[in-house]
Amino acid sequence: MRWDRLARAAMLCVLAALLYLYLGAGLQIFSSWHQARRDGSAVASLEAEHRALVRQHATLMKPETVELEARRLGMIKKGEQSYVITGLPGN
Repeated sequence: MRWDRLARAAMLCVLAALLYLYLGAGLQIFSSWHQARRDGSAVASLEAEHRALVRQHATLMKPETVELEARRLGMIKKGEQSYVITGLPGN
């Protein structure tokens, strides 16, 4: 039996196993990096949507906005007289 050939074969097997482990780890790192980029863009999108919703909330909470929307819906303040005008010619 040639021990030098057996040693080379064993070293080759060890090298192949190490290469397999390093490649597996490298692929996992690449996958994690790719997922982080995807999640980062989703987070940026959600942050922009959140800022828009905060601005919209601030606008809707203003008393003048609430009154304007109520008037648009046909509501009147307590003590006001409402008038309904009919028979106007169409443009």
